Amino acid sequence: MNKNIRIIYLAGGCFWGTQAYFKKLNGVLKTIAGYANGDSDKTNYEIVSSTDHAETVKIYYDFSRISLTEILLHYFRTIDPKSINRQGGDIGRQYRTGIYWEKGDEDSANIVKDFIEYQKNKIGDIAVEISEIKNFVKAEDYHQDYLDKNPSGYCHVNLSLTDEPIIDDDRKFLDEENKKQMLDDESYSVMANSGTERPFSSELNDEYRKGIYVDKLSKKPLFASSDKFDAGCGWPSFSRPIVSNYLEEKDDYSLGMNRTEVRSISSNSHLGHVFPDGPQEMGGLRYCINGAALEFIPYDEMDEKGYSDYKIFVK
Repeated sequence: MNKNIRIIYLAGGCFWGTQAYFKKLNGVLKTIAGYANGDSDKTNYEIVSSTDHAETVKIYYDFSRISLTEILLHYFRTIDPKSINRQGGDIGRQYRTGIYWEKGDEDSANIVKDFIEYQKNKIGDIAVEISEIKNFVKAEDYHQDYLDKNPSGYCHVNLSLTDEPIIDDDRKFLDEENKKQMLDDESYSVMANSGTERPFSSELNDEYRKGIYVDKLSKKPLFASSDKFDAGCGWPSFSRPIVSNYLEEKDDYSLGMNRTEVRSISSNSHLGHVFPDGPQEMGGLRYCINGAALEFIPYDEMDEKGYSDYKIFVK
């Protein structure tokens, strides 16, 4: 059993589109369409409006691969958070928006509450219901994975958005010629030639202030201080990337070993390796990253340097 599994429930209008969207995300393991937070522990599609349930998708995800914060950022791009009892062409209480967590899951509850406050500060009042889950009922079989079985079926969600950056910015992808011009010799050896800096040689190994770690070339955020830990290995170590699709992982059989290389997609550069020996309470992974490939942005400087939208990832 995967000990990293967490569960969140998202009501985002018609559950056909919500389920189809979240199934596509890296780190989402399983989805179930259903009805949630009604007045009874029994309901179905024909009577859902009378039991006050909302069409909801139960999402199982691996928190070592995708954070709840990232999931919620995706959720807000699939809904109109100010709309009351309506999403797309669907109208009614069963199409209200909501985020629900499992009983006793205080970590998820706190993340959701902080995220909602973050969104209120950005866009004002919102209509998204948040609470502990109650009376979740699995929907009928024909509703499960409906758009897989009926590709031309109705969907109010733009499914192609899963392929778009979760946060828009103007940081550009860089080609190989730029690397030589922009990097010192050690950083170039690491990022362009898959080199390794000496252990304990990077000042970032002992950096534990709040902030983010960005690709030294592209300036794309790669890791958050919230996910950094002291592994004792001599290189900056993290439990997961800040956003699930900013990194690429590749098999590495060099030096007579079987390892998993970690690369930054935005600059097509080597960063380090990921190992399955990290703290279990943080997901069990250790992203062992060369400090020479990173630049640290302190939390207090994130606004002025254009990283305001990433502050939600820094706890």
